[in-house]
Amino acid sequence: MKINFKVENNLNWCVNPMNMKFNDIVNGVAAGASTHQLWGSVAAIERGVIHIAGLRSLARIGDRVEIFGRMSSFGEIIAIRDDVVLAMPDSSMNGMSPGDRAYLHASKEVRPSNAWVGNVMNCDGVFADGRPTPQGERAMMLNPLGPSITVRRGLGERLNTRMAPFDTFLPICKGQRIGLFAGSGVGKSMLVGQLAKGVEADIVIVALIGERSREVREFVKETLGEEGLARAVVFASTCEEPAPSKRRCALMAITAAEYFRDQGLHVLLLFDSITRFADAHREIALTAGETPSLRAYPPSTFRAIASLAERTGPGSLGTGDITAIFSVLVAGSDMDEPVADMVRSILDGHVVLDREISERGRFPAIDVRRSVSRSLPKAASDNENALLIEARRLISAYDDASAMIQTGLYATGSDPVIDRAIDVWPRLEAFISDKAESCEASFEKLKTALTPQLCESGSDL
Repeated sequence: MKINFKVENNLNWCVNPMNMKFNDIVNGVAAGASTHQLWGSVAAIERGVIHIAGLRSLARIGDRVEIFGRMSSFGEIIAIRDDVVLAMPDSSMNGMSPGDRAYLHASKEVRPSNAWVGNVMNCDGVFADGRPTPQGERAMMLNPLGPSITVRRGLGERLNTRMAPFDTFLPICKGQRIGLFAGSGVGKSMLVGQLAKGVEADIVIVALIGERSREVREFVKETLGEEGLARAVVFASTCEEPAPSKRRCALMAITAAEYFRDQGLHVLLLFDSITRFADAHREIALTAGETPSLRAYPPSTFRAIASLAERTGPGSLGTGDITAIFSVLVAGSDMDEPVADMVRSILDGHVVLDREISERGRFPAIDVRRSVSRSLPKAASDNENALLIEARRLISAYDDASAMIQTGLYATGSDPVIDRAIDVWPRLEAFISDKAESCEASFEKLKTALTPQLCESGSDL
């Protein structure tokens, strides 16, 4: 076997790989410390993938290749077969042809920097506006394992979110991971922006995966605003970008979150959306030859999502925490579709946004009855838990009887619980849309909402 490589003086040589000097060259290229470039050639182009000969013994999954045809373009190696490696391109394959050279680039090390705060980044960790990007001193892997379970702390204290439903019914604790489940157009992105500005955190990392470019601009300029962006780093990969770019953008955001966590900071990660990350993984896995399963998601999808989520959460001794909020785009509001079902089983809570609630004009359109935070009951005191149990009981009673109430079939006095639910319902609806400066203030508002307008005993509940 002979391998091609290119040296600095532009002479192309063929070298026997058994030669020790050649091995030193290969190791130098892999470490990014050599001026030599290894290259193969495009053998075939089909079904959205590029077959490259000559790199099988040197390439690794995740390495990049630069292909020189009519135009220079990059791709990511997704599979290694007997005689070729398969690469998915980062851009259009127009102009490529068999015989084009494909230069091997080892997987890039990521060097996050504190100077990234307040900026929008692309999938390669470069400022989206093209400005020179500062690089930190520490090199980090894009896809390491999460902290060991033996050194990881438990959930921390309850966080103030400045949003009444999250301060009470759905508390978020430091290091917790929750999911926002919603269909399109239900107010998910607006809620993500409010959490970015309201949740207590030292730094906010936002991952916008597969969004439209217009939505990215609106989120940064309007939803997040100057106040939110001042303590945030936004990673964006728009919907027209190829699957490897979307996956790389997601991993870049998680890596940046780990960088700030390791400085002892509390990091809030807002990931929108994990569904599009799963779709990107599906496209890559199927192209690489993996067997499709339910709704064409390959078996490795669950592990990919779990690996992403496990890199967040409480840190180890001497580090900070990553509190993560993952949005899940639920097709047809089906909470049992594959990605929603996977994510719900992995995270520490789920918040369901309901289209019917949004259509009647209440935002955030949280369906409290179907939403759960697994930090309860520990995150609240006994008195607070008693208030939450009573409020959920009345919400359930009203929901169960809503058809009779709205059609006028319910007779007042038939059921004291339903009577009480009807009395407090308008105040509970207003409470879920309310804001407060602290968790304590939110519970005071909930207590007021549950107090009957006409209380015969004259005492609060």
